[in-house]
Amino acid sequence: MSEIDLKTTAATLEAESAAPAGTTRRMTLNMGPQHPSTHGVLRIILDLDGETILSARPDIGFLHTGIEKQAEALTYQQVVTLTDRMDYLSNLANNLAYCLSVEKLLQLEIPERAQWIRVMLTEISRINSHLVWLGTHCLDLGAMSMFFYCFREREDILRIFEYFSGQRLMTSYIRVGGLSVEPPRGWEKVVGNFISQLPSKIDEYEGLLTENPIFLKRAKQVGYLPVERLLELGVTGPMIRAAGVKWDIRKTEPYSSYEKFDFNVPVQQDGDVFARFRVRMDEMRESIKIVNQCLAGMPGGPIRAEAPKVVLPDREKMKTQMEALIYHFKIVTEGFRVPAGEAYVPVESPRGEIGFYVVSDGTSKPARVFMRTPSYGNLQALSELFHGKLISDSIATLGSMDFVLGDVDR
Repeated sequence: MSEIDLKTTAATLEAESAAPAGTTRRMTLNMGPQHPSTHGVLRIILDLDGETILSARPDIGFLHTGIEKQAEALTYQQVVTLTDRMDYLSNLANNLAYCLSVEKLLQLEIPERAQWIRVMLTEISRINSHLVWLGTHCLDLGAMSMFFYCFREREDILRIFEYFSGQRLMTSYIRVGGLSVEPPRGWEKVVGNFISQLPSKIDEYEGLLTENPIFLKRAKQVGYLPVERLLELGVTGPMIRAAGVKWDIRKTEPYSSYEKFDFNVPVQQDGDVFARFRVRMDEMRESIKIVNQCLAGMPGGPIRAEAPKVVLPDREKMKTQMEALIYHFKIVTEGFRVPAGEAYVPVESPRGEIGFYVVSDGTSKPARVFMRTPSYGNLQALSELFHGKLISDSIATLGSMDFVLGDVDR
């Protein structure tokens, strides 16, 4: 707490101690940025009347990453590594959203095989994110076993990411024009083994929580906000679907061949913590369906677009073709030029709508990259979700929002 905060709190306490008996005594409390349940360096300034929250003011900016400004100093391909570090639980969705916007400016046609692999990996990434959310959310509420169970499956997913890209977290596997490298040999078996075992694990989670009286008391009729207000605040993703709005960009504005996949959009009506839990559990099952369709119908062909001045040439061609060697050298050292213009393509991340508004001035570096991230949008609802509620319910409400601070402080 800063010196100003200490003086303000001291003045508040002094004024309250001098207040006549029977009047309301307000306490100002700092929740975070070190509190583990704020899931990152988020500070929430609470005004309390006893245990009732009178107001909650989120204070962001402690990460001060400056990613948007950094993007202006890098080539278009180099910016991909920055997108990994925003929402580090769903880096592939970030990669995809950025690449789709740049590819729209370049008018690139991505091969079908690359599109399907993108879909498959982003759905596995969605499962990864929901597993981390479920484990940490239950840990906040005192259920430690669920944390270990969820991270057990998450470890298998990180091994899959490492198998494909060589990296567990910051994969940068989706690139402008396609994918970074060919999928490794035997990837179908590795992904298939994991996906075939996951439904029984989700059954296990639901068996432990769905009818658990302690979990129900902490989650039912907690963290409610009318759907009209959620829409006004720009809330997206599982939070809005848990309030009855069937809005999923994969269905409403399909991208990367999602229109070719058969899946449902899970919706609940209650709009509370338990409804958000139910939506995310159902979403994991739908992601399993999509991955199974990818395994069954994966098309053949290249993983990169035919664009020699944008996409790095095949290494075998570099050994025999001087033109390919020259293009490789120029792309790596100078980047590639993007026609002047602007583009925005949203995708459905595990937290909601994410999109990159990319502005090109015709050079090899973007003039502006603005990120519309779901964590920042959903965080707008925090003050009203907390207002008038008990401080004991704030932890369950906060966890159900599932935001990532790297997705907020850009």
